[in-house]
Amino acid sequence: MRGVRALGALLPLALLATGCGIRATDVVEVGGPAIVEVAPGREQSTLLYFVSSSSANRLMPVVRPIEMPSEGASAGGSGVEWFRGPGRAVSQLFEGPNKSEVASGLRTELPYARVDLNIDLGPDGVLVRLNTAVTTLSEVARQQLICTAAQARTADRGEAVKVVGTDGVIGPARCSV
Repeated sequence: MRGVRALGALLPLALLATGCGIRATDVVEVGGPAIVEVAPGREQSTLLYFVSSSSANRLMPVVRPIEMPSEGASAGGSGVEWFRGPGRAVSQLFEGPNKSEVASGLRTELPYARVDLNIDLGPDGVLVRLNTAVTTLSEVARQQLICTAAQARTADRGEAVKVVGTDGVIGPARCSV
């Protein structure tokens, strides 16, 4: 009986020693995390850049649906085209994340503001004119603005963006995302 107990106690050790037939392998490098390009349909949505609360000031692209005005409604800017264009994207950015985006852990570094703006594409890149101060914005807030304006105006985050505000100019700078 004593021999059976000793054998019972040694059996798990023997199984551990053999490793159940699983051989050791070297570490396999698989690279960094996947990168997904997000390109909204130009007619129904726009792309905004907000800050992830779970990651140290990392910008996250957010596809936001555009609510189109009814026929004949005055939208400000250039009418219905303004709702589809870059002006609407930057205006929505200054309005901040909506409830579902906040619930998803997104925030903004930009001050909440109803801005009057103009966005042009010139030979040197995108030019954004705002009726608010810009030189005191944090680097993260600047990147939110630069990435959103570049994507909205040219669909190319690599385009240089220059922002002119009431207190000076930032840029030209490129989106770092």
